[in-house]
Amino acid sequence: MKTTALFLTLPLLAASSMLFAQTTVSPNDLKLPSSSQNNPSAQSQTAGQLNHKSKKQAAPLKPFSRLALGGGVSLMGINMQAATNVNQHLNVRATGNYFNYTVDNISTNGFNVNGKVNFATGGVALDYYPFPSHGFRLSPGVLFYNQNQIGASGVGATGSSITLSGTKYYSETASPLTLNGKLGLNTRKQTATLTTGWGNMIPRKGGHWSFPFELGAAFTGVPTVDVALTGYACTNSSDAAIAGASCVNMATEKTAQANLTAQKNKWTSDLNPLQVYPIFSFGVTYSFPIR
Repeated sequence: MKTTALFLTLPLLAASSMLFAQTTVSPNDLKLPSSSQNNPSAQSQTAGQLNHKSKKQAAPLKPFSRLALGGGVSLMGINMQAATNVNQHLNVRATGNYFNYTVDNISTNGFNVNGKVNFATGGVALDYYPFPSHGFRLSPGVLFYNQNQIGASGVGATGSSITLSGTKYYSETASPLTLNGKLGLNTRKQTATLTTGWGNMIPRKGGHWSFPFELGAAFTGVPTVDVALTGYACTNSSDAAIAGASCVNMATEKTAQANLTAQKNKWTSDLNPLQVYPIFSFGVTYSFPIR
């Protein structure tokens, strides 16, 4: 009986020992050095390594280490931009705008008018971010290329009229009055710009995408007005409908040209307050490392 009990007891003790061994966690299983649990200097060394790693991640970008490219829309047309970082507070940015639009056969005041809008600009700006982790910026810049202008041409129907310096001229039947005009928004083809906005093309918090917008002005000067007249016109509306009537050649007649010059001067004077061209743009940009 004793022998049987002994044989039953030994297997139970062996099974209990194996179960206890499997449920016991060793220091190696915790993947922590056993010496660091009771060693304050080892703990401080580990904390120092973690702090050093976090500081390394927060280190500022190296100068000219990232490039950003973007596109959008503006008051000058399709907007294109490229930028690179100088330091935590500064980016250098290049900008370009382009827009070309033509409209034909528009009838207004008896004239059949064709028009064309042709915008093309290029410039550079220095973006200053007072608070690098936020998107607010101030951006002085230079517009070094400016071809913004609007042109129109129109042919007057018989009896249609224009007024030049108080004198009304009526388009003749045989050789109708023709007008060619151009409004130049590029009196200063190289000029200063000043803008503000929100959105860093090279985010200082990391990431690739940004959605900047910009608001400001280009100091382009007073717009220019250039108008040329050809064809024949009469100062009497009844003569305009009679072929061969005593109408004048608007391109050569001295009084008509003097009135045209006076009218252009008045138009230029009326445009005098418009010495800046507004800048407004928004879009999307993507940045990436280049070194």
